Amino acid sequence: MAGINMNRRQFVGSALAASALAALAGCTNNGGGTGSTGSASAAAPTVGENYMTFYLSEPAYIDPYNAQENQGTAVVRACFDGLVTWDWSVNEPVPVCATELPTISEDGLTYTFTLREGMTFHNGDPVDAASFKRGWERLADSTMAAPSEIGYHLAPVAGYAEMAAGDADEISGLVAVDDLTFQVTLTAPMADFVAVCCHPGLVPVPQAALDDPASFLEQPIGNGPFQMAEAWQHNQYILLDKFADYYGEAPKIDGVYMSIQADPDTAYREFQAGNIDFAMIPTGQIQDNVDQYGLSEDGFTVTPGKQALTGTELSTYYLVVNLNDPTLADPAVRHAISLAIDRQKIVDTLFEGYREPANSIMPLSIDDNEQNVWTYCAYDPDQAKQILTDAGYAEGDVQVTLNYNGDGGHEDIMSSIQADLEAVGISCTQDTTEWATYLNNLSAGEFSLARLGWTADYPTMDNFLYPNFFSTADNNYGPYNNPDVDAALLAARQIQDEEERKAAYRTICAQIGEDLPVIPIMFYAHNYVGSERLASFNYDSQTIPHFETAELA
Repeated sequence: MAGINMNRRQFVGSALAASALAALAGCTNNGGGTGSTGSASAAAPTVGENYMTFYLSEPAYIDPYNAQENQGTAVVRACFDGLVTWDWSVNEPVPVCATELPTISEDGLTYTFTLREGMTFHNGDPVDAASFKRGWERLADSTMAAPSEIGYHLAPVAGYAEMAAGDADEISGLVAVDDLTFQVTLTAPMADFVAVCCHPGLVPVPQAALDDPASFLEQPIGNGPFQMAEAWQHNQYILLDKFADYYGEAPKIDGVYMSIQADPDTAYREFQAGNIDFAMIPTGQIQDNVDQYGLSEDGFTVTPGKQALTGTELSTYYLVVNLNDPTLADPAVRHAISLAIDRQKIVDTLFEGYREPANSIMPLSIDDNEQNVWTYCAYDPDQAKQILTDAGYAEGDVQVTLNYNGDGGHEDIMSSIQADLEAVGISCTQDTTEWATYLNNLSAGEFSLARLGWTADYPTMDNFLYPNFFSTADNNYGPYNNPDVDAALLAARQIQDEEERKAAYRTICAQIGEDLPVIPIMFYAHNYVGSERLASFNYDSQTIPHFETAELA
């Protein structure tokens, strides 16, 4: 997972995220570039030559039960393995903790996973079917100090709704048949469910997660290739060591020092000073970095002399509209706002043409079909003015605030949007806060037009539509409620034929585009650079850092 990441991969960063991030997912929301340096400074640990240093902004959570944005998800992905993961080389799910993809019952409801033998958590406890049931149920546990924001991924599972409502103390559709057999039963068939299982929050946890949840939040105990060397040093760093008893192929690096920086520009200066191996390229400096460090061959992998990454992400940068605001509840106002924004100018002036203006919530890399195109994503300020006039609004009648996390490098984008809105007679101000508070404000509905990014948790059309627009989904901050869209989404999930399913989602996407509960701005692309120390490091289109395959020169 933002996304951006998500996982509700939420992106915090200007360039990210969906994830990620994004998200994150996304789970995510696209969060990649927030971070704030605290006043109290923890002494940086001494690490060996074979440790990679990675820029991170201050995450919201690093416990997988709330892997909702791409900064925390980077930690979760390094420390935890799920049943399956998405393999971009074959573009489909592949087994990780499972020995193979699940068997599916004839009625399409029951998925049976067989686990590998001999897997352990970082504390030595066995990874078994009960640990998966335990981990998944935490996403529905309403007694958690901060309930999960990503539990909706389990909404298709029988018994999820009852546990999430506090009417049951377990999810009835999750069964540990024996130590190595984990069974999942759905309420209705869902063609993409194996892809859902790739989400970074759907991982096993040891009993310690229930016995001492406060400690687990700060130093989660996973089953992945890296382990937390110590508790999270907030606003300072997170240190990961290679897990010596990992069941899979051992990483080539000894660990990762995640350097939490105040903002992307600060991190980039640390990169230039030789203190960070991977950072975000600041606004307006992408081409300079391509010229200085060389362009990555595939857009996602750093190698010496080819260190600048510009690959397309499975991510969209957008504004969430507060539909409880009487003015913004008027579709005419939303249409005018969207038509007033010059997306191409943002892409060309701030990102040097290395991104694409968004013509929908659906990234072109997920489904490049003209039916997904939203009419009001065009740039037409004259039409925007006319719409407002026809709806009875005089200049200055419409007043909005652009809400965003101020620690992610979004100021230039928001200022460009503000100028565009004011040019059509819409009164506009800006309001910023730090990332964790910002997420809380979104959940509380305390915003006007709120910046977010969404990165695919898994690369399906459903992952962009259901989490953001189903009426009861956690990431539906608007909140948007169209019963026809709800019914169509539930029906589309059950269509087994892939092309038929995509056609159904395109129709849904078009309807959402008419309602316009969010205002897409651009499709993300990487703007990152790695150091010459990185013999090989992959940062994929979901904004997932692959430390497990990284190699230092």
